[in-house]
Amino acid sequence: MLVGLLIIIPLIAAFLVFFSKGNTSRTLALGLSAVEFIVSLVALFQYKHNPDSSNLLLNCSWVESLGIHFAVSIDALSLLMVLLTTFLVPLIILSSFNTTYEKPNSFYGLVLLMQMALIGVFTANDGFLFYVFWELALIPIYFICLVWGGENRAKITFKFFVYTLLGSLFMLIGLIYVYNHTGYDTGIKSWALTDLYSAGKTLNLNQQSFVFWCIFLAFGIKMPVFPLHTWQPDTYVTAPTQGTMLLSGIMLKMGTFGLIKWLLPLAPLALNKWGGLVIGLSVFGILYASCIAIVQKDYKRLIAYSSIAHVGLIAAGILSVNQQGIQGGVMQMLAHGVNVVGLFLVADILMRHTGTRELDKLGGIRNMNGNFAVLFLIIMLGSVALPLTNGFVGEFLLINGVYQFGQWVAAFAGLTIILGAVYMLRSYQAIMLGERKDSTMAFGSLASSDKWVLYIVCFTIIAFGVYPKPLNDLAEEGTKVILTYIK
Repeated sequence: MLVGLLIIIPLIAAFLVFFSKGNTSRTLALGLSAVEFIVSLVALFQYKHNPDSSNLLLNCSWVESLGIHFAVSIDALSLLMVLLTTFLVPLIILSSFNTTYEKPNSFYGLVLLMQMALIGVFTANDGFLFYVFWELALIPIYFICLVWGGENRAKITFKFFVYTLLGSLFMLIGLIYVYNHTGYDTGIKSWALTDLYSAGKTLNLNQQSFVFWCIFLAFGIKMPVFPLHTWQPDTYVTAPTQGTMLLSGIMLKMGTFGLIKWLLPLAPLALNKWGGLVIGLSVFGILYASCIAIVQKDYKRLIAYSSIAHVGLIAAGILSVNQQGIQGGVMQMLAHGVNVVGLFLVADILMRHTGTRELDKLGGIRNMNGNFAVLFLIIMLGSVALPLTNGFVGEFLLINGVYQFGQWVAAFAGLTIILGAVYMLRSYQAIMLGERKDSTMAFGSLASSDKWVLYIVCFTIIAFGVYPKPLNDLAEEGTKVILTYIK
């Protein structure tokens, strides 16, 4: 019942918002997204009380002749991703209250429609249903970027769409290939997740390698990892701020989540053969993206490249296939989602208050708004993984996991912490400290909606940095289950 509500509520909410008018649409969207978050908390309490409850499972026959079911459920990993999604969407909507969008009912309706698809991706237990929700999530963000994006949005959004659609088609090919090998003992084909796991293990190395690369291509593009990242910086910069938050805070987690729950158990032999290569690409992507971030002049583009570096470390940790690596990847997915939403809001505030995001044109804002400087500092420290912030927990586990795979690999992967501190601290210094580059520049008080979002983000960064146990226990439980399918 609960898992069904988590999918139905944003779907109904999207249609209600589509038919609302003016500013009513954003208020309605915020209220309904808050209801969705409350339902996700109820699901959390239900899971803690009884993880096998029927309220956390929905399984209906869909296309019986093909073995397709509308099967969704909540386990430890999906619960964490659902909580992240339902927590961030209200913040993303609230952060838009100082931005005027043409046809706001369409904009907020698409945001809620995307939330529905994201929840579907994170809870799907049927391979075909997973693919359907995966594709559905692309449609709203495509129109959000195309209609409300910035300069050259048509060209940039088309590139983003082609990249992700191409990856999705390869994923479908890989899933169909595994599906055709199900039922080897019963003669009945099935798209059920556990049946796909079993079928994947019956494949030989060459067959698993084919499946591995087909499915990894989709996940690698979505994250993205080097060299599948070229769509990301331009798309993040061109998309409206709330679109960028959806892309970076939640949508890229589709790739890392899929890597853990769908790819690793499907092709364990191929993982042993090709995992090292992908880890190498991920670590190279960390260094590549970090070095480019250091020389960026536009703060929003800097954050975009920093996201590639963070995701590279997450991918490397997950593909190390040990408890610390995968668990650290899950924790860092949560931390990155919160932190990057805060950072992109900071970039949006800078643009609205000063008319620029160019680091060379900013400076001295601390003297004009000390509260903003403190809030920005907390978010930035969470991003560079300072101890007692949420970013530290995941990065510590990730480095530990990668170290178990290889000491030299961990040494290079660990440079993300040093390089991240370089570009983040330098950008903070350029924006907040020193003297104003333009004596006419003014930076007034923050709007109430901006303050609330920043306060909530900063509180979350500190709270789960100081006491990560509730999330870490769920991440540990989910990781152990995945490892049992792999080994």
